[in-house]
Amino acid sequence: MDLLISAYDIVVGYLVPFLFVLTIVVFFHELGHFLVARWCGVKVNVFSVGFGRELFGWNDRAGTRWRLSLIPLGGYVKFAGDENAASVPDKDHLAAMSEEDRAGAFVTKSVGQRAAVVAAGPIANFILAIFIFSAIFLSFGKVITTPLVDTVQPGSAAEAGGLLSGDLILSVNGDEIEAFSDLQRVVSISADVPLDLAVERDGKVVDLSVTPKLREFRDNFGNVQRIGLLGVSRSPDAEDMKVKTYGPVEAVVAGTQETWFIAARTLSYIGGVLTGREAADQLGGPIRVAQVSGQVATQGLMPLFSLAAVLSVSIGLINLMPVPMLDGGHLIYYLAEAARGKPLSEKVQDIGFRIGLAIVLLLMVFATWNDVLHLTNL
Repeated sequence: MDLLISAYDIVVGYLVPFLFVLTIVVFFHELGHFLVARWCGVKVNVFSVGFGRELFGWNDRAGTRWRLSLIPLGGYVKFAGDENAASVPDKDHLAAMSEEDRAGAFVTKSVGQRAAVVAAGPIANFILAIFIFSAIFLSFGKVITTPLVDTVQPGSAAEAGGLLSGDLILSVNGDEIEAFSDLQRVVSISADVPLDLAVERDGKVVDLSVTPKLREFRDNFGNVQRIGLLGVSRSPDAEDMKVKTYGPVEAVVAGTQETWFIAARTLSYIGGVLTGREAADQLGGPIRVAQVSGQVATQGLMPLFSLAAVLSVSIGLINLMPVPMLDGGHLIYYLAEAARGKPLSEKVQDIGFRIGLAIVLLLMVFATWNDVLHLTNL
């Protein structure tokens, strides 16, 4: 009985939220490829959410097979004339095609059309994130706490930088600070990085330079977080807290800004890992995503949609990396084709795909290993 209860908890608590989040993100990514392909006159043979054996599916009037597959860790669209889901041309099949069928093959389209189809997947991920964040801002608004310093911890970065109780934070590095949460977000990603603050003190504007200190702590779910800290607390007064409401246009602007912030933070972290400034143990794979999905699901549907938006941005960025097998690798090939006036040789492309596959597999193994270590350290 205990085993059945544990299995039920895993399925309902982790697997269902994980599949919910991942399916939304993957579906919209592939939908981006699909819609632009159709717009460019490419025949789509298969639209699959997941890999491996088909669980169920159907054919639409245009002949596309829509399918849900056994392994829910991604998805693909397969175009006419392709040998596989990586859009490698099937030369034998192309040679046997009629002229009419060849006109609908992906490989026969112009380099600009092929690039548009490939880029549409990551772009769809960013659009999805903007839509989700915009809907949240429009529906629930945003809690705004005045960026007023209440206390300064002794020995903190804030004290070293000259911040005082009662200071009102106006801007950081020239960017306006509207809420205390805005200050927290900037500081959290700026450990050991000097920040130029403009504060209002006794009716005057004072310029300060502070350097957040790197701190490691565990959140409420036991996950290790490494962030920058100033060592200040916000005003506890109710009058310094309000809910900001958004109209449709304002919500879209705020949603776009949120998406941009997440993309910039993700790229900053990846750059930090490559330069050795950030620890690579924060990179996670499917196990970590499932774990976080289950944790976030306990907080309600809105946080789960927010996680889907964050994951959508991450997947969009990952797919744009210039690695063969990913969308970014295809775009590099098309850029070279446009510059040369002809495609790269089949041998060069094949070598690139093999290298890309090795890189992707190594990243998956590394991320999964991180996930396992993370679970054993909880």
